[in-house]
Amino acid sequence: MKDQNFLKENNARQLWHPMGHPGDAHHTPPAIITHAEGVRITDIDGHSALDAVGGLWCVNLGYSNAAVKDAISGQLSDLPYYSAFAGTTNPAAIEAAYAVQDFFAPDGMARVFFTSGGSDSVETCLRLARQYHKLRGEPARTKFLSLKKGYHGTHFGGASVNGNIRFRTAYEPLLPGVFHLPSPYSYRNPFDETDPARLAQKIAAAMEDEIAFQGAGTIAAFIMEPIQGAGGVIVPHDTFMPLLREICDRHGILMISDEVITGFGRTGDWSGARHWGVQPDMMSTAKGITSGYFPVGAALIGEKVAEVFESGGPDAAIFHGYTYSAHPVGAAAVVACLAETQRLNLVQNAAQRGRQLYEGVLALARKHDIIGDVRGGHGLMTGIELVSDRSAKTPMDGATMKRIHTAAYEAGAMVRLGMHNILMSPPLTITEDEVQVVLGALDTGLSRA
Repeated sequence: MKDQNFLKENNARQLWHPMGHPGDAHHTPPAIITHAEGVRITDIDGHSALDAVGGLWCVNLGYSNAAVKDAISGQLSDLPYYSAFAGTTNPAAIEAAYAVQDFFAPDGMARVFFTSGGSDSVETCLRLARQYHKLRGEPARTKFLSLKKGYHGTHFGGASVNGNIRFRTAYEPLLPGVFHLPSPYSYRNPFDETDPARLAQKIAAAMEDEIAFQGAGTIAAFIMEPIQGAGGVIVPHDTFMPLLREICDRHGILMISDEVITGFGRTGDWSGARHWGVQPDMMSTAKGITSGYFPVGAALIGEKVAEVFESGGPDAAIFHGYTYSAHPVGAAAVVACLAETQRLNLVQNAAQRGRQLYEGVLALARKHDIIGDVRGGHGLMTGIELVSDRSAKTPMDGATMKRIHTAAYEAGAMVRLGMHNILMSPPLTITEDEVQVVLGALDTGLSRA
């Protein structure tokens, strides 16, 4: 690695960063993270902080899992790469597909299509949904429904079903035939409805209305996150996902559960859909599938969809895929990661520590009146919405948000900003004492701001 002077001098000169203005990095160079151990990260200046972001919702096992590192190293020695396009495969891919399908069998998943990440997985689900209906003799089913505030990646398909204007406006026109329903966001919604159960009913009615307007025979699929992540950790009422599942079934619309964030224990259950007692038709996954140690995702296919493809004629051929689909090194990481996730029973720790983090932030809200809303309580996903006027729910300005972020990092915790939200998704290995460190750093950041 180059020396510190080189790295600091060239920070932001050549590298454009995702999800930011290219010019901002020149004025405020990003932190250069050089080392990570357990749930703690260290930057180039030696400053250490607890990673309350989990890399990017993904480092479920923390940064020191030897079993996953050893699996990657061993596979690099045996077979660093080979294509998994039709006609060839590799042992690690076969083992990984078995492990993933077994992991999600209680969700009704029967087949696995490996990708390079979450955006790829969403794109795969959207494409296969359209093809599924064509194979069944309903080629007019091309449209998609999704939720406002939802996040489904950055490909054109994923950006089209995204429900946040920041990921859409600069790239429009996007995929035609995508229609968005209100989010189960009880703090702000067009119905001015603060009761989550009544809000769920109103969104279900809006979905029925949209289906009637579009024509059920034109809609391929509905995609949703069981808990909306990047949109601000928006937790729906227990009845919400089951209500929408029933509507989809009644109208012949596939349900895609976007589990890129919520899969593999993040919510305090092994999948987000399972948390609400729902079996979707397809699931998009990534992130926790390798704990971020290798870029892998997977589109998971339910039995109903799989049967149509596998019994179909020539038109059932899937002319879609990625160079790194079922990459042997990534597949080895998947096998090791799933084994470690289950061995360590991370789902239980996520539930316990998630409750601790959520209740700790609720206590902070009683101290700091700039906290307008606190969302979470289901695993290690917590969102804090900041306001400059609590009674008017006036969103906090960006400059203050950045000051809070900087102060919290200096006090010992890396958190993530999402517009006027602070988002936290620490590794599922975090301890009780480490959660208290995060809460203390947040308290300091809020106080300084």
